[in-house]
Amino acid sequence: MRHSFLYLTIALAAFFCATAAPGAKPNFIVINIDDLGYADIGPYGSDNRTPHLDRMAAEGRLLTSHYAAPVCSPSRASLMTGCYPKRALPIPHVLFPAGAVGLHPDEITIAEVLKQAGYATACIGKWHLGDQPEFLPTRQGFDYYFGIPYSNDMGPAADGSKSNPGKPLPDPNEAAAKAAAAKQQTDETGLKGFAQTPIPLLENETVVGRVRVEEQFAVTRLYTERAVRFIREHHDQPFFVYLPHTAVHFPLYPSEPFMGKSPNGLIGDWAQEVDWSIGQVLDTVRELKLDENTFVLFTSDNGGALNHGSNNHPLRGSKGSTFEGGIRTCTIAWWPGKIPAGTRTDAMTSMMDVLPTLAHLAGAKLPDDRKLDGVNQWPVLTGTADGQPPRDQFFYFRGFKLEAVRSGPWKLHLALAGGAPGQKKTPPRPQLFHLIDDIGETKNLADEHPEVVERLQAMARAIDGDLGLDGIGPGCRPLGRVAAPLPAIDHDGTVRPEMAGAVKRFP
Repeated sequence: MRHSFLYLTIALAAFFCATAAPGAKPNFIVINIDDLGYADIGPYGSDNRTPHLDRMAAEGRLLTSHYAAPVCSPSRASLMTGCYPKRALPIPHVLFPAGAVGLHPDEITIAEVLKQAGYATACIGKWHLGDQPEFLPTRQGFDYYFGIPYSNDMGPAADGSKSNPGKPLPDPNEAAAKAAAAKQQTDETGLKGFAQTPIPLLENETVVGRVRVEEQFAVTRLYTERAVRFIREHHDQPFFVYLPHTAVHFPLYPSEPFMGKSPNGLIGDWAQEVDWSIGQVLDTVRELKLDENTFVLFTSDNGGALNHGSNNHPLRGSKGSTFEGGIRTCTIAWWPGKIPAGTRTDAMTSMMDVLPTLAHLAGAKLPDDRKLDGVNQWPVLTGTADGQPPRDQFFYFRGFKLEAVRSGPWKLHLALAGGAPGQKKTPPRPQLFHLIDDIGETKNLADEHPEVVERLQAMARAIDGDLGLDGIGPGCRPLGRVAAPLPAIDHDGTVRPEMAGAVKRFP
């Protein structure tokens, strides 16, 4: 009896220690690549060498029907808020430097939801939801931020932001003339083109560097080092690391060890460096023995830009479009022991589903004072979804406009002009595709299935009273606004006083 009592005591102690351990809540790492094409990595058919992503896929699950948005800012707003982009960030395209608008400070982000549940939170990389201090990650639930607040092409041509490495810089006189013209086109979303100011590298809300050519080459390594450091410093408590890489957005700046190593040019070289970064992060998780308690999601903010060398095969279209190639992204979910290894699913998932899924896993409370469009996708990730999938429809917005609707395997483009290039265009007409049989959207079945066309058109009409078919619908929430936006670094190199820090070079 004495031995039985001792064994019972030990068992109860082990149980309570395990349930009360700091690692009881899962850790989360979301890695978001910029402009990565559907077939730019090995697991999705690339001939480029990406061994760490290959291993991640072999140990995890491919989400082959994962939807983002056609361009950067809307996609990131969807991820952060669990909503269709237009609901949380109603803008026509993307945000630019020194913009008066951004993600509203009252929006509740994934970081705020997890922080309330006891998580340490970090955003390391490209933010792109507003560059004014009121809009930065540190005001949206992140304990730590390091990165560039927008795209790496949104700076002066002389700093290398408008051309790939090795290409000649624009003539200074020509650039000045273009800058003067661009200033006339500036609106509340910020400075455009050649009117843009030097790109800042921020740590929290302080400018610590100016992004010139050297920093463009170094940025993937810098992000990776800080992500690994944050994981090591917070491994004994639940953490959420959001790692939105600048790569592989134009201009393409793979660092020297990866330059010229890919069969796919500069974009392939940079994809290899991204793969190296994934290896560093996952190896750290394994080394700290956190792999069985860490969910990692790898994805891209939109489809690849074909004009810069990306490959979206077998999808049709490019970044910026609502064809599948512009909005469906290569995505991998990894959690050894929880997510089945070496599997894939064609079930619809999306950026807006990440917040409710992570909240479910963390036991965190979702906001109940606003509408969320995302759903908990954990049954899909584990392969246990039975019957009706969590998401059976998707609305394809491009800016303010609804361009397509999907229900099950059917996708309806609402108004695409017909006719071959160079020929007289026919009036816009619906185009219907069966994505399971025709993932490349090559055969219009609208005439053969008018009942499906009508059903999907009715879905589109139904959302008009919420988000609107074009323009701002009643369900769109307000943008954040500041009265007098300023760049972090002015044209003459002067740092905004309240953001001034020890600016240094990052070779």
